[in-house]
Amino acid sequence: MKLSLPFLKKQPTVAVIRLSGAIGMAGRASLNDTSLAPVLEKAFRKGKPAAVALEINSPGGSPVQSSLIGARIRRLAEEFKVPVYAFVEDVAASGGYWLAASADEIWADDSSVLGSVGVISSGFGAHVFMARQGIERRVHTAGKSKSMLDPFAPEKEEDVERLKRLLDDIHQNFIAHVKARRGDLLDESADLFTGEVWLARRAHELGLIDGIGHLKPKMQETFGKKVKFRRYGLRRPIWSRFGTDMAQDAIAMLEERAAYARFGM
Repeated sequence: MKLSLPFLKKQPTVAVIRLSGAIGMAGRASLNDTSLAPVLEKAFRKGKPAAVALEINSPGGSPVQSSLIGARIRRLAEEFKVPVYAFVEDVAASGGYWLAASADEIWADDSSVLGSVGVISSGFGAHVFMARQGIERRVHTAGKSKSMLDPFAPEKEEDVERLKRLLDDIHQNFIAHVKARRGDLLDESADLFTGEVWLARRAHELGLIDGIGHLKPKMQETFGKKVKFRRYGLRRPIWSRFGTDMAQDAIAMLEERAAYARFGM
């Protein structure tokens, strides 16, 4: 039984949420709104935190999952009137930067990589290989666009144009989010939305982040030396490391490593 003494001042607590990995990919370790929802809810609700700090290390991923997670963070921040600080580790690119921009302030290490405000779609074409092997592709659809960008058929110009329109629309959503969150801090003379990435100091000059800083010293500077930290994150039960999902997780790990490799990591 805890004894509460009203005349003793309670030390502020910062809830720390780790957001590490690709967003919305296959595998249990991937970040998605469904798995993060209870983590975020608990962090904002439990013990009236003075702030929520996001530890971000993500090369990006699904734009929809990035948007859903970011929107949830903003709803909770406004509902509980709790400021949110993002602290970038190796990388916050593409969807990773979308998450960072959901915070009220963004801080990073000198060597952190940030940005990549763009949208990418990649695939492959195997129709030449199939033809050489004598394999016939049979596809039947109702609707002429149903088999758009079939990797086993030659690429069609109208399919590429259709995909570009989709990517452009998603890109505009991303740009609108960054502008809404960073506002007048952004350098209007620079082209920030080409998909380029920058190290932290240059990102600071461009207004993409608020400065160079690490989680513990920054929170102590803001809330005092005696600030306490309460950590939250996705938990993976030990039994889930075995069984039929191991192959899927291995593939997801390779995809994630490829995503990080785009930024030299």
